Amino acid sequence: EMQVKRVVLNSRPGNNGVPDPENFRLEEVTVSPDLEDGEVLVRTIYLSVDPYMRCRMNEDTGAEYLTPWQLSECVDGGGVGVVQSSRCSTCVEGDVVTSFNWPWQTQAVLKGSGLQKVDPQLVDGQLSYFLGAVGITGLTALLGIREKGHVTKGANQTMVVSGAAGACGSIAGQIGRLDGCVRVVGICGSEEKCNALVKELGFSAAINYRQDDIPARLKETCPDGIDVYFDNVGGDISDTVIAQMNNNSHVILCGQISQYNKDVPYPPPLSEETQENLRRKNITRERFMVLSYMSKADAALYELSQWVRSKKIKVLETVVNGIENMGVAFCSMMKGGNTGKQIIKIS
Repeated sequence: EMQVKRVVLNSRPGNNGVPDPENFRLEEVTVSPDLEDGEVLVRTIYLSVDPYMRCRMNEDTGAEYLTPWQLSECVDGGGVGVVQSSRCSTCVEGDVVTSFNWPWQTQAVLKGSGLQKVDPQLVDGQLSYFLGAVGITGLTALLGIREKGHVTKGANQTMVVSGAAGACGSIAGQIGRLDGCVRVVGICGSEEKCNALVKELGFSAAINYRQDDIPARLKETCPDGIDVYFDNVGGDISDTVIAQMNNNSHVILCGQISQYNKDVPYPPPLSEETQENLRRKNITRERFMVLSYMSKADAALYELSQWVRSKKIKVLETVVNGIENMGVAFCSMMKGGNTGKQIIKIS
């Protein structure tokens, strides 16, 4: 039998509470390596923490497609690892596999049918990219822009991205540029992040929402108005962006992280003024859920991998070592402590 470390949900922050590392607890458990038909033993290499997980900390997630985490049960999310032994026809020892429902555990016995085999060559061996740029995060950015952004080459469009230095926003801005936007402006929370967006990722400009006058900076950096808004944050920032959007423009409603600690439905209700702006200017703002477009995932992931390998897309990551730091990494990410994708290296 094997001794395995895992992270369980110790307590809930409460509907309007801010998550704390104490909400998670590290445990040692014994796992039998004896497999039944269809099962594999995996060793975890990387785990991911993401904003949507805040909703899973509540008794009710507020979203029909998200199940709440249970108290004293092992937490799960995006993970990538290697098969150590297998009684599953689709997986052999040494295969690299990934899943949305990977337990926060150093090793685990999983059903092979719930795992997706991935080719390390697609990411030049950077396996963490399967949780970010060439995984569900990259898919969300690419398919969000393609399905809801209506970017057209040669149409002189301006895109604004909020949460632009986060996992999804940092990829979305680069895709906006590759797909034909002439101007891409990012909104983020520090000068260091602003510099990374402009100097490393090729954004046209960046706005620090903690220091800058956002309406004035938007007017300055988007002189022709805003045609596409990739919204990761919601709240006051989004109201400010929507107020400067052009007629017949498009909001890609990806996330609302500013609202996740509040007891409000998803997507949260808008102010009357913002609703009136959307109506008067004929701005589309439809909820985007990447899971509704998974028939397009394989082709999109291949395209993302080509961009990453050719350095057309640069990948930013914040990597923390050790399963014991999962809770700290999650809470840091929720406060904007990460630049790019927050990754936890397990082994």
